[in-house]
Amino acid sequence: MSEETTHLSIKDLAEDDRPREKLLTLGKQNLSDAELLAIILGSGNKTQTAVQLAQYMLSQNKYNINQLAKLSINELKKFKGVGPVKAINIAAAFELGRRRNDFDADEKISIKSSQDAYNIFKVRLSDLPHEEFWILLLNIRSQIIKQEFISKGGISGTVVDIRLICKSVIENSASSVIIAHNHPSGSLLPSAADKDITQKLKNALLQFDVKLTDHLIIGNGNFYSFADDGIL
Repeated sequence: MSEETTHLSIKDLAEDDRPREKLLTLGKQNLSDAELLAIILGSGNKTQTAVQLAQYMLSQNKYNINQLAKLSINELKKFKGVGPVKAINIAAAFELGRRRNDFDADEKISIKSSQDAYNIFKVRLSDLPHEEFWILLLNIRSQIIKQEFISKGGISGTVVDIRLICKSVIENSASSVIIAHNHPSGSLLPSAADKDITQKLKNALLQFDVKLTDHLIIGNGNFYSFADDGIL
């Protein structure tokens, strides 16, 4: 049998429950998370409509969109009725949302606090299943010059090349730097390695008269700031 005959599609829903029609008549802001996800799915499975499948997927992730966004293609495919195409569609939709937020950095946003920095980094780091290390390069007015990816690691760590950061600082004429990485475990406590790389980078940047303003650790919708804790 074809997918069309074995899956309950949005067309099988009652008129009032069709998310596509609801979006057209009421606007996208009036759709629930499940309804928006159902539009991406397009169809459900033999026993669930697209909306019901979307509700189930959200329930299995504590109704947390960020947690759902962390799932890999293979993890998404474990849901009955979600094949490779649907899994890719979901992953692509989350990536587009992430990239849309990236444009904020092009508006010369001033970073005046650790919360400001977190608001930039959380878009990239909050929902990753592995560690990544990023930097913000700032001008003399603490405005963002550039966001830059430095390295990617596994679940428990990533390797940071201080020389690459210093090279980028010089090339972009940065006056200060904020660094950040995530802990997929959700723990916000800095490890001995986190403290070590922070001190080494701070000392290296001083050679170029550039200040390391902060180091953020991001996990589970929250963050830890070295500067706020007074250990930078």
